[in-house]
Amino acid sequence: MTHQVPLNSRGLPKSQGLYNPANEHDSCGIGFLANIKGKKSHSIVKQGLQILENLTHRGAVGADPLAGDGAGILLHIPDQFMQDETKKIDIKLPKTGEYGVLMIFLPHEEKVREKIKKIFEDLVETEGQKFLGWRDVPTDNSKFSENVKSTEPFIAQGFVSQADDISSNGALELKLYIIRKQLSNIVLEMDEDTSAYYACSCSSRTILYKGMLLAGQVGEYYTDLKDERVVSGLALVHQRFSTNTFPTWSLAQPFRMVCHNGEINTVRGNVNWMASRRFNMKSGIIGEDLAKLWPLIPEGLSDTACFDNALELLVAGGYSVSHAMMMLIPEAWASNPLMNAERRAFYEYHAALMEPWDGPSAVAFTDGIQIGAT
Repeated sequence: MTHQVPLNSRGLPKSQGLYNPANEHDSCGIGFLANIKGKKSHSIVKQGLQILENLTHRGAVGADPLAGDGAGILLHIPDQFMQDETKKIDIKLPKTGEYGVLMIFLPHEEKVREKIKKIFEDLVETEGQKFLGWRDVPTDNSKFSENVKSTEPFIAQGFVSQADDISSNGALELKLYIIRKQLSNIVLEMDEDTSAYYACSCSSRTILYKGMLLAGQVGEYYTDLKDERVVSGLALVHQRFSTNTFPTWSLAQPFRMVCHNGEINTVRGNVNWMASRRFNMKSGIIGEDLAKLWPLIPEGLSDTACFDNALELLVAGGYSVSHAMMMLIPEAWASNPLMNAERRAFYEYHAALMEPWDGPSAVAFTDGIQIGAT
């Protein structure tokens, strides 16, 4: 899109006070691609990383040219790769769809790291699933500056097998969500320094490779991504330009279901409304486990991270990801004379259930089954 800047009599951009429209910039870069038939290949991964490199100009760089605001890529779990790599460390995975992978940032202090791992293992057992083992994620930080190295977390993957009585992939996905939410809420209350902790993804469908990286560093830092056995049917990518929070490893995007460019101006009200529903919210699917999810949206998250947590809850409660997105970010329907009555009725009904997360935004989203943007 070309933006024409009005000029003054001297041929320079007109300005209003200290504001000069010639200095106007957009922020983050987002993108996705998918095989329309769901066929998985390494080329999808390579092309996803290529999108990221092409979005370099949309990300922020500080005084340190090797320090960015963050970048990442969300993929399908590459089953054959995981099967082969876990065999090397004596972990036997069941067939695809019957296990999940936790991708986690951890503190380097061994005592704290092992304590968090033990909490996760205990939660898996408490929720009736089977913990299989840990894998240290291979990384290459040789091109990092010392400043970025000082913030780099320890990165690991935890493997969980579904219980024998689980009948569907969706049931395992729900269990993994409940386990991860409890883990994060427990870690938040620990006395030790757990600032490096973050559960990137915990799913039987998708896995997230991200960090406080430049766009071109994602594929170099995570050496897994160079392996031809790492295949996916989709890739969701994000290059961050932080505008309302300082850059950290945990706030790099994508998040677990979305990536976002723009601002959600109503975020404080949205978070308050979600919190206010705690004691009158019920779900036939989540059941009594709903009480284990609070606080649903912890303090200190970016607007996108808050939105991602709300979306996760709706999808866990049985909404399709596209339905949930239409609830959270509805079209401007009230005064649209071109909208048909059925669509208008959809938005009017859901307006009574959920207030819009509003602002100038572009959001791409996936649950590992559907992928789209709004």
